[in-house]
Amino acid sequence: MSVTGKTGLLHNRVTGFFLPASPEMLGVAVSGGSDSLALLHILRDWQEEGGSKIYAVTVDHGLRSEAAEEAEQVAQLCSGLGIPHQTLKWQGWDGQGNLSDRARRARYRLMADWAEAQGISHIAIGHTTDDQAETFLMRLAREAGVDGLSAMAESWRQGAVTFCRPMLNVTRKELREDLQARDVQWIDDPSNEDDTYQRVRARQAMGHLADLGITARGLSTVAKHMAEVRQTLYWYVFLAARECVRFQAGDIIIDRKGYRALRPEVARRLLQMALKWINGTDYAPRGRAMDLLLESIRGGTDMTLQGCLIRVGQEQLRVSREADAAAETKTEISDIWDGRWRVIAPENAMDLKGLEIRSLGESGLPFCPDRRDSGLPATSLRASPAVWQGQEVLAAPLAGLHNGWQVELIRDEDHFFSMLLSH
Repeated sequence: MSVTGKTGLLHNRVTGFFLPASPEMLGVAVSGGSDSLALLHILRDWQEEGGSKIYAVTVDHGLRSEAAEEAEQVAQLCSGLGIPHQTLKWQGWDGQGNLSDRARRARYRLMADWAEAQGISHIAIGHTTDDQAETFLMRLAREAGVDGLSAMAESWRQGAVTFCRPMLNVTRKELREDLQARDVQWIDDPSNEDDTYQRVRARQAMGHLADLGITARGLSTVAKHMAEVRQTLYWYVFLAARECVRFQAGDIIIDRKGYRALRPEVARRLLQMALKWINGTDYAPRGRAMDLLLESIRGGTDMTLQGCLIRVGQEQLRVSREADAAAETKTEISDIWDGRWRVIAPENAMDLKGLEIRSLGESGLPFCPDRRDSGLPATSLRASPAVWQGQEVLAAPLAGLHNGWQVELIRDEDHFFSMLLSH
């Protein structure tokens, strides 16, 4: 199918995102709303022209009674278009924490797992210029800084899968006009009219801002400018890290003299990324939590934050895993421990049954007579991986007790520096 005219221009703007090296197989997240349905149809046209093979996926969060029926409608539509479709169900809501955040994380995790199992390397998401502008307004209301006001990323990796936003330069109005021209009906989620949600209020506010000449495209452009500033800041963080950061057995050590010379925004981001590299979380601490940490460092006081211990010495800052946080994790030998350590058994190990990886902890230190030769402080050793058999430590390589066992970080030094450059 060849597309021309206004539809063709929209088609080229969206599909051009994937050129020149388009993926062989491309997943498409489809909720049934106008944005994702328009994306599905545009990519299906592209497939007919020789573009990527399209696979659709819908996530049913189980939070609305209509969700299952809507997923079935999407499945029927995809069947009519000849597009493989699968519905993924989330049943993880336990009533605790932030529902929207939990549902979002679950949605991307489910889709990433689905794609990896299918051999799909990329998934397209239907976020638009309007989503960009609404997000900007919501974060502005929270008095966000450069990071919060920066534009959404056009793409990001989760495991082996790359999520893409090919429509950030397209408005919702353009997409709905395209669907109307195709005579395609979309599903209107009733929550999109519920002004108890901040995003709905932000969407409503856009109508009033238009009188001032403030448009979704305009706010999206501002967000892109902020993203450029953010990238520049992280370039300076990268340069600073090259000068004053070194690594030791999973800890990050920052030279205090070099650290004191940094501009506040650079110093803040360096610490944030050190915490993220160690604890593996999606979000670094911000706001008051980071202010307290910076005050603690200036005062020469140790502090724990987000599962990490920040020790303040005369010549260096040491950021390491907090022992109490690491103590919560127990895994089998074949699993990644604490989200960042791989334990490697001796080649001649025959029976690993009954063994588990736990933190060395205070009770494990006496099993390691050579621990002081490691050069690591006891606070770091307590949070290090050890092989336990019941109440006995068989190996704790970072504490000098090897017995043929080894450990390695799955996030190495290069990963830390690539984190800085990927912002």
